[in-house]
Amino acid sequence: MISGIIDGVNSKLSLGAVSFDVPSPVSPRREMAAGLRNSLAAGLGMFPLGMAFGLLVIQAGLPWWVAPALSLAGFAGSLELLLIGMMAALTPLATIALTTFLVNFRHIFYSFSFPLHVVKNPVAKAYSVYAMIDEAYAVTAASREKWTGWRLISMQAAFQAYWVGGGLAGVWASALLPAHVEGLEFSLCALFVTLTLDAARTRKQVPSLLLAALSIGAALLVAPDVSLFVGLVIFLVLLTLRFVMDRRRGVLNA
Repeated sequence: MISGIIDGVNSKLSLGAVSFDVPSPVSPRREMAAGLRNSLAAGLGMFPLGMAFGLLVIQAGLPWWVAPALSLAGFAGSLELLLIGMMAALTPLATIALTTFLVNFRHIFYSFSFPLHVVKNPVAKAYSVYAMIDEAYAVTAASREKWTGWRLISMQAAFQAYWVGGGLAGVWASALLPAHVEGLEFSLCALFVTLTLDAARTRKQVPSLLLAALSIGAALLVAPDVSLFVGLVIFLVLLTLRFVMDRRRGVLNA
């Protein structure tokens, strides 16, 4: 019997067959190229939004270097757009700090499902946390691909390149425009609407959209001054309740 097993193994080896699966090594170049492809769709929206940001910096009377400085020191598009007006109005630092906390508070919830665990290098992981913007979260949440550290970091770095490059392009374009441009702030809302629609492609996501609308509606009525923070807290509670109910009904796997 033993000799038969040995003969069988030898026959497999002679035919070049392998009796177990050996994972193929990850190609950094291939994964980085995949990350760049993943960033393209949202990046095409980020670049013109960055241009609007650069234009707003100049129109607010701030130095041109404020655009790249904000994009590197605090990489968060919505916050940067808010900071322009606050800096131009000489808002106290305490108010700016509180606003920064409230606006970026949503990133805490991103960490629950963002594939940060695939990044092993400590420096790369710190950068991934720093570059965990809305677009990066939306792309990873909507994608069914298997993420690797190389792919995730390259996608996030590409997003920052789109944003910083767009801001510099907007600063340069401001010198070519003859007059003040109105309505640039709406470009951020348009991008968020696009990201929401992209992340909710199936009917399974409709309840989450309804819960989000209910949360922000209640927050606007209860606490209009801090509606974003309160809305996120309400949304988290509702999502937790939905998760528990789905588990009890057997909708989710144990």
